[in-house]
Amino acid sequence: MDKKAPAKKPKKAVESREDRLKQALKANLARRKAQSRARDAADTGTSEGKE
Repeated sequence: MDKKAPAKKPKKAVESREDRLKQALKANLARRKAQSRARDAADTGTSEGKE
């Protein structure tokens, strides 16, 4: 009559997944910021030449 607890993921696996997601999010944000800066720089450079 022993009741088994539902199967749970080990904490270590959950933490490593969270760490990977955190790193991926940080890298994605940095990449998006860099793209935005590059677009702004390109827009500024081309619009000044047209005037």
